[in-house]
Amino acid sequence: MTDSASCDHPAELEPDSSLADDATGADETPVRTQERRTRRFALAAARLLHDLHCTDVLVLDIRGQSDVTDYILIASGTSDRQIGAVAQHVVELGKKHHLTPFGKDADRHTSWVVLDFVNIVVHLFEPTTRAYYDLEMMWGEAPKVRWRRPVRKMDVPQA
Repeated sequence: MTDSASCDHPAELEPDSSLADDATGADETPVRTQERRTRRFALAAARLLHDLHCTDVLVLDIRGQSDVTDYILIASGTSDRQIGAVAQHVVELGKKHHLTPFGKDADRHTSWVVLDFVNIVVHLFEPTTRAYYDLEMMWGEAPKVRWRRPVRKMDVPQA
């Protein structure tokens, strides 16, 4: 999968201002603030995974379908080394968003890493392991969240 907007480096280590929500002000509650922060991190993490050459990046909104978490982020990596390195980058991104993983687990061969940020669970798989567990089918009713960066006019080549 390719993204319309190019990036020279994994730039998602700082919170992305393009993820700012329109609704702010006096009606802001701690719950709404946390919901926005959670969604903002989910989108930034998906973009980071893409920037770090993960494939088939998917964000599922499972609010109302799970009492455990709000979003599941799934991506495929090409090797155990890449998956391990990407997981560390996601942890660093979480820190920038004031989130630390509640838990982290990996199988013996690092073909699957799970990062549990409570409201967001990140699954990084090698493709065969991802196909075996098929989380997309398990959460098939969950809406997919659009995470790609908006294409700006200056990003589109002129004919």
